Amino acid sequence: MFCYQCEQTAKGEGCTKIGVCGKTNEVAALQDLLIYAVKGLSLVAVEARKTGINDDAVNRFTCEAIFSTLTNVDFDPQRFLKLIDECVELRDGLKTKVAAAGGKTEFVQESVVFVPETTLESVVGQGEKVGVQSDPDLDPDLLSLRELLIYGIKGLAAYADHARILGQSDEKVFAFIQEAMAATLNKDLSADDYVGLVLKCGEVNLRAMELLDTANTGTYGHPVPTSVPLGAKQGKAILVSGHDLKDLEAILKQSEGQGINVYTHGEMLPCHAYPELKKYSHLYGHYGTAWQNQKKEFAAFPGAILMTTNCIQKPKEDYMDDIFTTGLVGWPGVDHIADKNFAPVIEKALELEGFSEDTDGKSVMVGFGRNAVMGVAGQVIEAVKNKAIRHFFLVGGCDGAKPGRNYYTEFVEKVPEDCVVLTLACGKFRFFDQDLGDIGGIPRLLDVGQCNDAYSAVQIAVALAGAFECGVNDLPLSMILSWYEQKACVILLSLLHLGIKDIRLGPSLPAFITPNILNVLVEKFNIMPIKTAEEDLKAILG
Repeated sequence: MFCYQCEQTAKGEGCTKIGVCGKTNEVAALQDLLIYAVKGLSLVAVEARKTGINDDAVNRFTCEAIFSTLTNVDFDPQRFLKLIDECVELRDGLKTKVAAAGGKTEFVQESVVFVPETTLESVVGQGEKVGVQSDPDLDPDLLSLRELLIYGIKGLAAYADHARILGQSDEKVFAFIQEAMAATLNKDLSADDYVGLVLKCGEVNLRAMELLDTANTGTYGHPVPTSVPLGAKQGKAILVSGHDLKDLEAILKQSEGQGINVYTHGEMLPCHAYPELKKYSHLYGHYGTAWQNQKKEFAAFPGAILMTTNCIQKPKEDYMDDIFTTGLVGWPGVDHIADKNFAPVIEKALELEGFSEDTDGKSVMVGFGRNAVMGVAGQVIEAVKNKAIRHFFLVGGCDGAKPGRNYYTEFVEKVPEDCVVLTLACGKFRFFDQDLGDIGGIPRLLDVGQCNDAYSAVQIAVALAGAFECGVNDLPLSMILSWYEQKACVILLSLLHLGIKDIRLGPSLPAFITPNILNVLVEKFNIMPIKTAEEDLKAILG
């Protein structure tokens, strides 16, 4: 195997025996083969559009299949075999439709005609031949840009799929995903061609995040500032982790009135701020953080655990019976619920002991999306003008277990008292429970939401730039980002598409970015690696 799509890849170079995340060679090969198959399907889908054919099933599957290959989403070999078979079936069915419409169905690319073998071992063998390093003659810089594009598409597909689940979609998003995946089969593309596609991916992702924002706020209302307890309440318990608001709503509805308290974990924390979710009285509080303590937190939780579409560390055998997955999450040996009937989760929660007593803990504030922040825009603008607020820092992104992520905690701790910290995504769990106080009633730590709420953060920045009659790069705003997986990659591409400069990125730079490509990013956008909290603050604030 060879995989270097995440930040924690072995030695900062690439995992070659087993992934740091627990991904096996078998799963890695199947994921590579699925991506290869999706490229072939995409090539046919592009041709289909030329004949007026737009297949909803193909669009849905394209996003789901790509999404399933994100870091730590689905590690179940049997599910990948089914996805590969389904991809080929959809591809061949679409070719038949295209042929009937008089379109092109003959292609030189092998991915348009390949047929999966019949055994797991043989299919894995097929996957081993089409991985990242399958073309040794490809220029390293072109390979770097190709993989950057593919990883961006993976993040884009995830957001598009989340939005689609809540009824929001845009044909242009599906079309770009398929056009870009098909383009990676074109050996005549230049570096400039790939750079254009990479930035276009960032542009299209803004639309996908807008769709998801519309889906979330249209279904559950705009987030409002809300205090969330971090302690526990005596009684039966269910822990919901991940990103999928619809799954949380479903389990709240199905468990209502059964004496079970529902807790959030990881990126589900912002859900407490949505009016249509917080109305459920048994949505109690937040338990745990995110990556760095996930296994310990799950092992200690005395109730049932539901993982939605989420990055998950490999569960331990001694508590796997208490974990259920839904959506695209899958691990061998873990019960998967595909029909949204969460009765098994509820039954398990009633069977387990739950919390034996109330425990007090801190509370944290969430719900500072663009509506909430811009509702006090006048107060914020006045505070900047009278120098009560000197600078804004957006400190957000992914969490992970790799050493070096304490930088983000240290950075926030050292931010001067006349500065405000906005944060989003699971990287905030390094410092989310710190009490930074306020500036004239404006909290100094503002939780904007999930990773996809980068859209909301961008809207806040654009609105402030408009109020001050300047560009976003001229605002007293600095972005200090952490990355781990592919959604972070595509958010970065969106920021680059917007022309945002001087982004500090860490805890380490992507292994798939060659020195030459890094130089391009530095020259055009002044992207830079994080140093120490003290050095970076001094460089920013002077």
